[in-house]
Amino acid sequence: MIGTQIHQLATELWPICRSITGNGVRKTLNIIGEHLPNLKIHEVPTGTPCFDWTVPQEWNINDAYIIDPKGRKIVDFNISNLHVVGYSTPINLKLSLNELKEHLHTLPEQPDAIPYITSYYSRYWGFCLTQKQFDQLEDGEYHVVIDSELKNGHLTYAELIIEGKSKQEVFLSTYVCHPSLANNELSGPTVTTYLAKWLQQQPELRYSYRIVFIPETIGSLTYLSRHEHTLKKHVFAGFNITCIGDDRGYSYLPSRAENTLSDIVAQHVLQHLAPDYKTYPFIESGSDERRYCAPGIDLPIASIMRTKYNQYPEYHTSLDDLSLVTPSGLQGGYEALRRSLEVIERNEVLQLTVKCEPQLGKRGLYPNLSTKASNQLVSNMMNFIIYCDGKLSTLEIAQKIQVPIWDLYEIINNLKGEGLIVVAN
Repeated sequence: MIGTQIHQLATELWPICRSITGNGVRKTLNIIGEHLPNLKIHEVPTGTPCFDWTVPQEWNINDAYIIDPKGRKIVDFNISNLHVVGYSTPINLKLSLNELKEHLHTLPEQPDAIPYITSYYSRYWGFCLTQKQFDQLEDGEYHVVIDSELKNGHLTYAELIIEGKSKQEVFLSTYVCHPSLANNELSGPTVTTYLAKWLQQQPELRYSYRIVFIPETIGSLTYLSRHEHTLKKHVFAGFNITCIGDDRGYSYLPSRAENTLSDIVAQHVLQHLAPDYKTYPFIESGSDERRYCAPGIDLPIASIMRTKYNQYPEYHTSLDDLSLVTPSGLQGGYEALRRSLEVIERNEVLQLTVKCEPQLGKRGLYPNLSTKASNQLVSNMMNFIIYCDGKLSTLEIAQKIQVPIWDLYEIINNLKGEGLIVVAN
């Protein structure tokens, strides 16, 4: 099962401490590159302007811990990389408990969870721990160490271009900037890796595909600032891929325009794969779709997710682990997105080549025996034919006759084979 392979890749990437810059991102992209040999890795220097933003200094961390008054190591980066506030400045201090508490973060309502906290653009240091750990702290002197480095370096991202017959592009974007978080991180890049592998296995692609693995927010801003003209000229559909690996359900977040091909495809696929999916308004967006759909950019980017970010209790905590993201959950997310790409590839405007209703029997397209299955096939075929007027796309027809478009693929192939339909000019 492909979900198992995706989960294995997530397991391999799990221990790596990723952030918006640094060696963790490079290591992650290098491993993904082992699956996608044509992946190109790019480095953008600190200080590079990206619209209203600037590429920050690069952050790397080797170790971090707290030693309590009894000499015990009670908070250890090597046990969980979530224990350190992301982008913490280096320190080596001895503090009283009251002084230390100003730099400690917990979730009282989730006493067993370590929160995920960052401070990318303000100089700060801090630790994250469970409320249970916090409650056990005793008065006395604590030794705190964060062996990190902030210096001029680079922001790293990766890009894969898969060329099809057309220069029109489908854009897929996912992020690689969170440490050990499973649904709100690793599900996105791992599912995207296997979507890319599937695309590369196709004998022929109608469209080209632009796939990026980036740090969230600053990565999309960086990429847009470098490729704005190309994206706006060629991209006609696409998806931001995140939170695609749990088993709890499916979610759809529209583009800002709400009526792009990406939106129509996402809703059609989910309507037939998971009719109870949840729809969220664009104003509840919070990932890179906000940058791609921003005024002046206006790319047609929507999101298909399992449980949406911010909508599950484990979100941005240590509880978002590899038991929450499952092989079956990843398989389902992969299939929903794969179907969506397949629909985009197969969507075309077709024209009937004969006047009035074609005689199907003499072409071997009408079944000899009438069964429930054959009756449905004939009904779908006749309903499809009646709308092949050279104006409606196959997706629009599928919507009108209320069947999943993939149930029409064999019908379309048979009708094309008999010369009864052709692509409209």
